[in-house]
Amino acid sequence: MKTCTELSGKDKLKILSLLLVWAALFAPICPEMVREWLGHSDNSHGFLVPVMAGYFAWNRKSQLNSATISSSWNGCVVLFLSLVVYVLSFAGGLAFTARVALVLSLFGLLWCLLGNQIIRILAFPILFLLFMIPVPYSLLSLVSAPLQLIATKISAHLIGACSIPVYREGNMLYFVVTQLEVAEACSGIRSIMSLSMLAFAFGSFLRDGWKNRIVLVLLAIPIAMAANIIRIAGTGVLAHFYGDKVARGFLHEFSGIVVFAFGLVVMVGIFSLMNRKRGANVK
Repeated sequence: MKTCTELSGKDKLKILSLLLVWAALFAPICPEMVREWLGHSDNSHGFLVPVMAGYFAWNRKSQLNSATISSSWNGCVVLFLSLVVYVLSFAGGLAFTARVALVLSLFGLLWCLLGNQIIRILAFPILFLLFMIPVPYSLLSLVSAPLQLIATKISAHLIGACSIPVYREGNMLYFVVTQLEVAEACSGIRSIMSLSMLAFAFGSFLRDGWKNRIVLVLLAIPIAMAANIIRIAGTGVLAHFYGDKVARGFLHEFSGIVVFAFGLVVMVGIFSLMNRKRGANVK
């Protein structure tokens, strides 16, 4: 068995050729996915995912150089099943499953060509590509509706705790001089998706095992929800004094950036504490 550094030029050409065939096969579904990244802010993080995945793979370069290469029939099975799903999805116009098949087929192809040791090292960078796939709008709607209601209820309580009279009906907040609607875009689903992706990224750098990584990813959900509720409640307080103009235009977009930055800082803090705790235990 060879290591990556011992591959001959012929072996490298074979692997490159198969990757080019794979890329050509899945090329038809990529332009529409890029248009969805461009057309909807909830999916704009898709541009970053391949770059981040490439960095994670490059960061494992030393491990890859020393790993042995051997073909795997398990990988061939994964590749075959992924291609079947892709063909059926493409023929049936099912974009989401076709895109999932894109990532899983890459996983299967590399597993088939390079073997178990290599795929263990590359598993995280490859599967991280799943974050670039836009979630179907129908599924987002199912999740965002209850998130809207929860965020509106808690925000109303927080605003009331500031001695500001507010009446809630559904996802509407009524004040003495104005009213605010907690729209679907303010449900927090965007922050949950983005912070979950970043939590996965941070988790790859944790020195501990999978337990802390899972905890970090799960914490991304309440952190994103809390940050969004703070944004809604803060907007409600400002609207009471300055009118509903604070919920439109630049101020609305800027508050979203600030609140996301707040959630990111909290996530980085938790990540640092987990790593520091692990370092102290090792000592």
